[in-house]
Amino acid sequence: MIKGVHTMFYSSEPEALRAFLRDKLGFPSTDIGDGWLIFDLPEADMGVHPADATWEHGKPSGAHDISFYCDNIETTVGELEARGVEFTSGIEDEGYGLATHFKMPCDLIVQLFQPRYARGADS
Repeated sequence: MIKGVHTMFYSSEPEALRAFLRDKLGFPSTDIGDGWLIFDLPEADMGVHPADATWEHGKPSGAHDISFYCDNIETTVGELEARGVEFTSGIEDEGYGLATHFKMPCDLIVQLFQPRYARGADS
């Protein structure tokens, strides 16, 4: 039985990105050798969107995306800013929830959102 999902970032600055995930986002990790950290993430969910590269937020078939979510976006943004995380946009209503974006090393821009949906509502 599948127990979870493993996500991966590829970076030209892996040490800086690992330090950001550990120190700025506060994810606990296991060093599997030579400074390679595997991060223990909290819960996860997965969505499947239709491919539509012509839509403003759309992407072509085969694309993938990683976002972080939280219960209270204003509180979380404040906590992350206090740790030195730089946000690239204000909080906006995207329909599915409130969302913003922040910078990570190696010019990665990642979404943080507060979903409107309830997890496990149809289970």
